[in-house]
Amino acid sequence: MEAIRLRTLPLALSCIGMGSFLAAYDGHFSLPILILAAITTISLQILSNLANDYGDTIHGADSAEREGPKRAVQSGAITSAEMKRAIIILAIVSLLSGIALIWLALGDQWYLALLFLGFGLASIWAAITYTAGKNPYGYMGLGDISVFIFFGLLGVGGTYFLHAGSITWDFILPAVSCGLFATGVLNLNNIRDITSDIKAGKRSIPVRLGRSKAIIYHWTLLALGFGAACWFVALNQASLFSWLFVFSAPLFLINARAVAIHQTASTLDPFLKQLAISTLLFVLLFGIGILL
Repeated sequence: MEAIRLRTLPLALSCIGMGSFLAAYDGHFSLPILILAAITTISLQILSNLANDYGDTIHGADSAEREGPKRAVQSGAITSAEMKRAIIILAIVSLLSGIALIWLALGDQWYLALLFLGFGLASIWAAITYTAGKNPYGYMGLGDISVFIFFGLLGVGGTYFLHAGSITWDFILPAVSCGLFATGVLNLNNIRDITSDIKAGKRSIPVRLGRSKAIIYHWTLLALGFGAACWFVALNQASLFSWLFVFSAPLFLINARAVAIHQTASTLDPFLKQLAISTLLFVLLFGIGILL
């Protein structure tokens, strides 16, 4: 259960929730699609977490000197072989759930089904190769781009399409919000691990920028994420209820301040969970607001 990292799962639900709220806002919603999309995305998130545990141990980022929470493979609680089997199982679960979702939403539209199958396979590949494999892209500082795409544009936009059967560019701004907040979680994680990542040769964004500039980057991610949501509401001239998400702003301010003042991994670590839950709360308030 520790290797699954339950505290990260609200991020998986956030992009699915946002896409579903937007679909309902435009008059399209299917509960079975929401359920299957949630199962698929949670499976992918767990897959990514397990692969990250395995990959960082193999590549040395999760060593005995690491200041953050101990990882399952690195601590010996789970063997490398056992973790490999778990990764394979989660990859299969994600694939089967994704296929069921595509069949339910798209039926005999085989060209669209193949497109979404490609998206699903790309998601599985991205989840595994972030830190696992011979050339993990997370070690090159490309994790932020991947998170923004899969938790933002693709996660929200893809969910919307599966509900509605079509696409509208209105989803872009809320998708940007989700993507930027999810990237903020990754950035906070990388700020926490900056010392061990430098030793392991992991060139994350905070390693490349340095801690002080990474903090500015973190504030920028959160500010732009909120700004995109405000822009969406302003453009759509929605009701006053649509600004309900603003009540989540203090939580993001608390997180941004924590990144600036906390220097040790142990004091910074709890704010990973705090930002993930804040993102889910933001989505719930945003979605409820636009539907009222």
